[in-house]
Amino acid sequence: MLTIAQTIQLSLSPVFMLAGIGALLNVLAGRLSRVIDRARALEAAPAAMSDEDRTRRAWELRLLDRRMTIINRALFLAVSSAVMTCAVVATLFVGVLASLHIGQLVAIAFILAMLLLIASLSCFMIEVSNSMEANRVRAELMR
Repeated sequence: MLTIAQTIQLSLSPVFMLAGIGALLNVLAGRLSRVIDRARALEAAPAAMSDEDRTRRAWELRLLDRRMTIINRALFLAVSSAVMTCAVVATLFVGVLASLHIGQLVAIAFILAMLLLIASLSCFMIEVSNSMEANRVRAELMR
């Protein structure tokens, strides 16, 4: 049977994972903020512009909208992973205090937390890739 001290040792890995998820949430929130600021700036641009500029603005607004959706999905998945990780830690302590044999439940919950984190990081990677579309220098400007 595990003691409380051993349970605290076991819970250290999930707690470090929570710290990493917190850093990821900070990065995602910052990116979302910048995307929203850019979209607002484009929306506030003067209506009197050339057709080419209007087309480019509409294209960039669609791209920003897609990026906001992906970042929101990544945020949801990261928060879900954090919640599941907290549930793992709580379940560890409940299992020890109530003398329950819940090793399989803890393992399944931790695997689910990791899968949610992997999905969040995948969304983050897709969003970073999408962000590069708007940051490419147009060919006509390099002549």
